[in-house]
Amino acid sequence: MRHLVTIQKPGGRDALGQLLPNGWTTFDTAWADILVVGGLESIKAGAVTAQKKVSIRMRYRTDLTEAMRVLHGTTVYKVLAVLPDERNHQHVDLACETTK
Repeated sequence: MRHLVTIQKPGGRDALGQLLPNGWTTFDTAWADILVVGGLESIKAGAVTAQKKVSIRMRYRTDLTEAMRVLHGTTVYKVLAVLPDERNHQHVDLACETTK
């Protein structure tokens, strides 16, 4: 595992303690491997949009959900599916996408 990533969950709070509707809060940090498995480039509303499909692998854990996102540097990965290794309990793969 070569990359230190930040896992975030929805629901940040402002200075008064009120829930932010589009806020994110840090859930955990973990070491992971990031593998690009595909990409697509298209034109939407007259602008070129690039989309990458990636697989993020980290040590086995059961507390991750599809509502979360993963940050690595300035890149934000939306978690599409959580795929745990139920046979050996060694790792969990996160199927993710990023759009720029």
